[in-house]
Amino acid sequence: MESRKERYGKRRLKKPIRRVLWAIVILIVLIIGYSVFQYFAGKSAAEDEMGSFTDSEKLEQFSDDFQGADSDGPMNVLLVGTDSDDGSAARTDTIMIGQFDPSNNEAKLVSIMRDSLVTIPGHGQQKINAAFAIGGPELLRQTLKENFDVDVEHYAMINLKGFENIVDTVAPGGVTINVEKNMEYASNDGRVDIDLEAGEHSLDGASLLDYARFRSDAEADFGRVRRQQQVMSELKDEVLSFAGVMRLPRAAGAFEPYVNTDMSTFGMASALGRFMMNTPDEIQTMRIPVEGGFRNARYSGVGAVLELNMEQNREALQEFLND
Repeated sequence: MESRKERYGKRRLKKPIRRVLWAIVILIVLIIGYSVFQYFAGKSAAEDEMGSFTDSEKLEQFSDDFQGADSDGPMNVLLVGTDSDDGSAARTDTIMIGQFDPSNNEAKLVSIMRDSLVTIPGHGQQKINAAFAIGGPELLRQTLKENFDVDVEHYAMINLKGFENIVDTVAPGGVTINVEKNMEYASNDGRVDIDLEAGEHSLDGASLLDYARFRSDAEADFGRVRRQQQVMSELKDEVLSFAGVMRLPRAAGAFEPYVNTDMSTFGMASALGRFMMNTPDEIQTMRIPVEGGFRNARYSGVGAVLELNMEQNREALQEFLND
């Protein structure tokens, strides 16, 4: 039988344990409350800035048509950058496939050059960015399957203004980039005006976007693809820094109105959570067409294109994503 002293000692031990548990519960509630507040604060500010793009009908216009199917393995997401003001399938400078494999702690990013000549189902041979302009993410998904035998489960159309917002929120001091040369360009319609000096700079969202979009040099689109992949890797490091993690809820809210996706909010949060819990050391990158797997050509009615050695590029892409 326990003595009175032993019972009293156990009661004294239980009190600190209860206090620790309560402290943990309170801390979790505070973190959740902080995250929710920051998320909606960021979302509200973004909606005020770009109200037309947040119309619910526009955000959902492609979801019912998209035929991606979830798989048990790595998740492939079609990433498309668009500069339209209403979330529609318009011009795109950026077509990527992002893959995340939490079981192997790997992240991969494939950039597909917009002038790549492909067969678009029902529309013949055209540049791959025409698939997006004609039929949105679903026709682009079909085109990737037809030409490269690659499946994508989800899509995310990202308005370029949203890219600026997430950079400025996650890295308010800018992202450090070594600009390799002076970059100057002004479009006739005034939509793009790039003026960057060579050297190491801390670029804000707008300047970082200019750096990623520049192609008025000898490298043309090849240089732009290389810089886009560089920027994605730098942003990954910023997001996963301590300060970046603390700013992430507000960044997610500021970013959300500028994204058109078939994924639910819960699905996006779940994918982000898995990425944060299984953060890869680096993002593996690839470009289509691969080196030596294309030639420059010109097609009537299509213009200047990259004519792909389809078998070579298909095999390389499948090996990269399935390795």
